[in-house]
Amino acid sequence: MDEKASITVDTLELLLLNQIAIRAALEELSLWVSHRGSVQIHESAMGALTSLDTNAEAISSGIERLRE
Repeated sequence: MDEKASITVDTLELLLLNQIAIRAALEELSLWVSHRGSVQIHESAMGALTSLDTNAEAISSGIERLRE
């Protein structure tokens, strides 16, 4: 892998790690909101978390393919 490709893959991996951290924070906030009675907001946030999970899996797979 050349230097530019390596930098690109490393950068994508850092973005993925940021996405995972944001997902964890959003989940914590969503649970906090749910415990205070805002179930509809919690369910909406959980839908967003599902999208983040799906995208994270695709990004992770792409990173693995680029590293080959």
